[in-house]
This record gives sequence, C-alpha cells and structure tokens, in this order.
Amino acid sequence: MNENMDFEAYIRQGEPDKKEKASIWQTAIETSDYLKETARKHIEGDIDIDQARELIKAYYQSKSVREPDDDEKQEADKVSANITKILSSKTFDFSTNGLVSLHRRIFEGVFKHAGKVRDYDITKKEWVLEGDTVNYLNFEDLRRAINYDLEQERNFSYKGISQDAMITHLSRFVSGLWQIHAFGEGNTRTTAVFTILYLRHIGFKVSNDMFAQHSWYFRNALVRANYKNAVKGIDYSPVYLERFFRNLLLGEKWDLRNRYLHINPSKEWSEQPNLDTRTSTPSSTPSSTPSSTISELIRVIGHDELSVKQMMDCKGLKDRKNFIDYHLVPAIKEGFVEMKYPNSPRHPRQRYLLTAKGLSLYKKIGGE
Repeated sequence: MNENMDFEAYIRQGEPDKKEKASIWQTAIETSDYLKETARKHIEGDIDIDQARELIKAYYQSKSVREPDDDEKQEADKVSANITKILSSKTFDFSTNGLVSLHRRIFEGVFKHAGKVRDYDITKKEWVLEGDTVNYLNFEDLRRAINYDLEQERNFSYKGISQDAMITHLSRFVSGLWQIHAFGEGNTRTTAVFTILYLRHIGFKVSNDMFAQHSWYFRNALVRANYKNAVKGIDYSPVYLERFFRNLLLGEKWDLRNRYLHINPSKEWSEQPNLDTRTSTPSSTPSSTPSSTISELIRVIGHDELSVKQMMDCKGLKDRKNFIDYHLVPAIKEGFVEMKYPNSPRHPRQRYLLTAKGLSLYKKIGGE
C-alpha cells in the first residue's frame, strides 16, 4: 500500500468496501498523521473500527514527548474515530434519548460531560454576526423542546411535496434542533451526525463529503438561520442553510464560502453565486439552461397567471422575501417569467406568467 495515498484515492479506486470506509473517515478526518495511518489500516481491512479506536487511545497515552497541539489533535482524533464507528452502523434512534446518546458516543473519552444535557444558559460570540450571539433556548426547557421538534418531524409527510418544499422543511427542522443547543460543547457536530443518520433513515443516499468539506459553512448557516435583529434590519436567513442542503440532496453547486454569510459582507461577497449557472465570459443573453429552482417554478406556472402567494402555496413555501429573491427574480432576469403589468410592479392584481421562452421550456420538461 502506498502510505501517501489520500482518502480521495480510495474513493476513486471503486472497491465498494474500501470506498464506503474511506468516505466515512473523510467526514471525520482532521490533522493527525497517526489518525490517517490508522484509518488506512481500517480501510484496508487490517483492523476493525474498535481496534482503530483503541490504537488511537493508546497512542496518546504512551507518548513520551508532548507537542503544543497534542490536546487538540487527541480530541479531534478520538472524535473522528467515534464518528466513523457511528456512521458505519445501520442503526438509528430518532428520539431525545437517541440524540443524547449520540452526543455520548461521539465524545466518549473526550468530554467528561459526554451525553449530558447542559444545565446552564449559554451565549456565543459569532464572527458572522460581528460578535453578537444567537438566542439559544434556556436550559430548563431543553428536553421538552427536543421532544416537540422530533414529534413534529415524525408526523410530517414528505409525500407529494416539491423539492423546494422538502429543502425548506428539512432546513427548518435541522436549524430548529440545532438552536435548542442541548449540549454545552459539540452541539454542531452532534447535529451534523444526527442529520446524516436521519436523512439516510428516510431514504436519502447521503454523501458525507459535504459535511467534511464545509463544516464551518454548515455551522455559520445554522447561525444565520436563527439570528434576527430588528434594530439592524436583519431577519432570519435560512437561505444559506437551504443552499447547503440543495448541494447535498439535489446536486446543485452553490459556492459554500463563509464570507457570504457575514451580516455585513463586502461588495465582493454580497451575492452568493450558484456555480451551475455561472458562465466563464460575460453575456447579455440569459442562460438557456436554468437551475432546478427556476425549472420548478416554470412547472408551477405552466399556462396560468399566478400571484406570488399562489406560486408560494403551490411550492409549499412560507418565506415571501426568500421566494422573490431566489426563485421569482432569477426566473424573470433569465427571461422565463414576466409580469402581467410590467409598468406597475405593485399593481393590486399583479400576476406572473411564462414568456415564450418559458413556455418553450415548459413543453420540453414535461408540461402539457
């Protein structure tokens, strides 16, 4: 075996067992060379996951020379091995006790309070909020809130809803569970692993790579989805988390970089691009290949003339500003949708209909 082989090489080589193991390790992998060496032994089948965890534990116990970042590496390595074992399992407990147990399993051997619900209130200064904090739930109501959110999700039906409605709902569920912040430390990592397990549980074939490559974006998107400041004119912004899930579940290509999430981004970072629709050279001609978001809207409108509310109802959406900014306006800009009263945008009977270009695409994608 080539010791310099990275995890992408295992994933590319196409051997199913090694590919799955490498993908799981990639979700959790950090900086320790010893962890990577141990992970390779597990991927190659030389040791099982429990032996890998014991090797990592023994490695740090037996070290005679300490390095400045050993504590951080030890935590990261142990958590990585624990997450790998969890994601290798096919079991999942969708309950409050299951969530608490998951925290214990992830941070076993790392935190003394692993598997303990916090018994104090918290605030956290956030870079994306310029030092402000999300308002987290008070500790007295944590279990009640988790029970409620999980029960609501358990009773929700995904049957017959659009992709947009599905993404909106999943984002709301995950951000709400995270905002409860059941644990003083490790809350985001627990939420991420719980989300992966839940998505698999309800039928999605979820790749772990997105959480590994964009872990800070995922956390900051959760922050923005749960932050509102009327004085500063900032509303809850779930769109960033929705774009994470659009990439994860729909294969879209939103540019997931943290600077887009700052509450006061520079001009350069003020508009988060979808790399699926970006062209290499400027053009005044609208793209002939719309994003899936626009295609969904075209299907909704069809031969009708619809108001904003009617379109939102058809797509199962609730956030009017989000719908206008990221669904309707792009469709108009690309020439697929037009206003019935273009010279009076606020007309009380304003409706939206497909242009000739929109109707042509509507027929191509299965419209009558």
